[in-house]
Amino acid sequence: MHEQKKLVEIDGTQDKPRRFVFVLMNNFSMLSFASALECLRISNRMGNKDLYSWTLIGEGGEGVTCSAGTSFQLDADLGDLQRDDVVLLCSGVQVQSATTKKLLGWLRREARKGLKVGGLCTAAYVLARAGLLDGKKATIHWENADSFIEEFDEIELTKSVFVIDGNRMTTAGGTSSIDLLLKLIANDHGEDLANAVADQLIYSSIRTDQDTQRLSVPTRIGVRHPKLSTVIQMMEANIEEPISPSTLARDVGMSTRQLERLFRRYLNRSPKRYYMELRLQKARNLLMQTDMSVINVALACGFASPSHFSKCYRAHYDTTPYRERGSLASKP
Repeated sequence: MHEQKKLVEIDGTQDKPRRFVFVLMNNFSMLSFASALECLRISNRMGNKDLYSWTLIGEGGEGVTCSAGTSFQLDADLGDLQRDDVVLLCSGVQVQSATTKKLLGWLRREARKGLKVGGLCTAAYVLARAGLLDGKKATIHWENADSFIEEFDEIELTKSVFVIDGNRMTTAGGTSSIDLLLKLIANDHGEDLANAVADQLIYSSIRTDQDTQRLSVPTRIGVRHPKLSTVIQMMEANIEEPISPSTLARDVGMSTRQLERLFRRYLNRSPKRYYMELRLQKARNLLMQTDMSVINVALACGFASPSHFSKCYRAHYDTTPYRERGSLASKP
């Protein structure tokens, strides 16, 4: 017995398929790409007509490898696009090294046609480098947020799952491609089709651009103590100028000793140690994702002395900041 799919009545008067141009960059995230592509495929199936078409392009036009090591054959090199194409750049880890002058030049030229251009996962970085996000809101995977803020302070970076600002679109990576594509599908052909696509994907909770990408602090740390969550949020928001434990304790209405006991009980470390780990994690992100000098990284993470920064970094990561950066440079 064959499965009966329920066809959806389509809104709109589109006379030909809207084409999506996926620009695959080296080490792109397969999940972000596949999530977007599947939304388009399922839209055609549920609408029982070719609502969307797609093509895969990239620098060189031959092949590209995703971050999982799987290779993809491209349909074409970077070339001239049509005015009503939707361009989605797909990137992932080491996006800086994959962002070439040729790609940026092509992107600026095509964007001048007024195309809708989006960046999936870390590709907001590429759009920002091309100057396409100046004065706009954007989002990027949370792991890349610190370095993005340091490099592009003229762009309003949000923590949203996705952002649409005019004809620019950005997502936070992972399954957030689904949320963006469902929004675009709903805009093109109505909510019924978008909901039908979500059902096919077993995607039961469609997120909007008002939803944030990271889990809440209580969920992330596995602790639901309200005062502890508040203190951790304060720590995360004040990395460059750390707040003393006594001030943190006072701001949530407890003594320093009570705060110490709270951290020991739930996180098995002191507030000072936990705060230091947050600062060092940000420092590592900046070292790996930006060209900031080690001294500037130290300052951005609340270390007044480079030597103190290096000592703390080595104690935590068993390597120095300089060696950390050198190890990245040596990777192919």
